[in-house]
Amino acid sequence: MSRYRFIEAQREQYPVRLLCQVLGVPTSGYYAWQQVQQQVVAQGEPAWETALVKVFGRHKRRYGTRRLQVALRRKGYRIGRQRLRGACTRCSPKRLRRARPTRRMACAAPPIGCLTSPSLRSLTRSGSAISPICH
Repeated sequence: MSRYRFIEAQREQYPVRLLCQVLGVPTSGYYAWQQVQQQVVAQGEPAWETALVKVFGRHKRRYGTRRLQVALRRKGYRIGRQRLRGACTRCSPKRLRRARPTRRMACAAPPIGCLTSPSLRSLTRSGSAISPICH
């Protein structure tokens, strides 16, 4: 339990100034904390953020802001992409990225003109011929 929460719990029985003095906390710090707590309670979470979390989770956190914006518009929420971006970072630690396919060049037989120079063909490394370089 933080000091400020303790003061909040005990303020009915003891004066706030005395509690702050005993705990070594500035009185202004307690009142600033109390004001922030009231703002957080009054603010709440908008309805579109709960819909965002559902859509984001349903699509396995792979949707970007453009697709999320379209999905939320279908549900009746008109939200800008930058606001969505901020909400996504707050609601979910990280968006999963699609794995891009890797292209591998299979070189069964070297293409025509690959290592054609006689000096390149004769190169060896530790007793074995160097594999052909394919472009």
